Amino acid sequence: MEVSRIILGCGNFGGIGSAPELFGQGESEESAFAIMDAAWAFGLTAFDTADAYGGGRSETAIGKWIRQTGNRPTLTTKTFAPMDVGQDQGLRRDRVLRQIESSLERLCVERVDLYLAHAPDPETPVEETFATFEELVERGLTRAYGVSNVDANDLRAALAAGRPALVQNSYSLLDRGDEQEVLPLCADNGVAYEAFSPLAGGWLTGKYRRGEEAPPGSRMAQRPGPYEAFLVDRVFDALDAFGAAAAKRGTDPATLAQAWLLAQPQVTAVIAGPRRPEHLHVASAAVELGLTRTEADELAALFP
Repeated sequence: MEVSRIILGCGNFGGIGSAPELFGQGESEESAFAIMDAAWAFGLTAFDTADAYGGGRSETAIGKWIRQTGNRPTLTTKTFAPMDVGQDQGLRRDRVLRQIESSLERLCVERVDLYLAHAPDPETPVEETFATFEELVERGLTRAYGVSNVDANDLRAALAAGRPALVQNSYSLLDRGDEQEVLPLCADNGVAYEAFSPLAGGWLTGKYRRGEEAPPGSRMAQRPGPYEAFLVDRVFDALDAFGAAAAKRGTDPATLAQAWLLAQPQVTAVIAGPRRPEHLHVASAAVELGLTRTEADELAALFP
């Protein structure tokens, strides 16, 4: 199965990811439609979502858009997180079977192209989960399956238990842990790799300034926890140098950050989650920038 280099991330449709306290925030259905319209016009025909994004609102918006437009994007969805406070989570067989059916109903399709375990489930043997995923393939409910938010040990267990086609992990100039083991494991085993959070929650756009408050509505204003480690001088120093490198090339930091990811030979695709339609030009410009291996290594060296 072919995978687009740039995939539309729909995690902000009707919420901010899978965080129940932020359900109903993020992009409204009207804004989500505008983003999907613009993405389709740009040639971004692969969409990524999850059942718990916005408590189901993301999948619902995509399904309504598919029904309204007649367009059929390549679809990835995921399961693990609870759909709301107090609801169950995990990758047990009964829950996976229930969740895939509800996802297909919300998405208004008969099958998805990729179905991912959104996170490892310590309460369920990976053999049980993957046997269920294989059943979904046999029943024609998904074309392939994979894993997300995994470390090297999780991936080794997945490779021993089944046929994961894809790993989807956070990867950026500010989050490079997968370079040590996960990316080599993918390369050695023929597993595709998709990078999400290519801008590290907005940190690689230049929006966060040393000594200044985070802009209203930004990730640091709404959900700062995952990024608080960046609030140190060495990160701000690296970002200053990165901004200067972008200006020297006549581009902006967000474009350069995604171009760096696209220059990594083991990265199959990058998931871009624009908050507004006009942000889509960044993904297009990143593809056109075409960094050399030497240029990419020089940029990586800015971030110790």
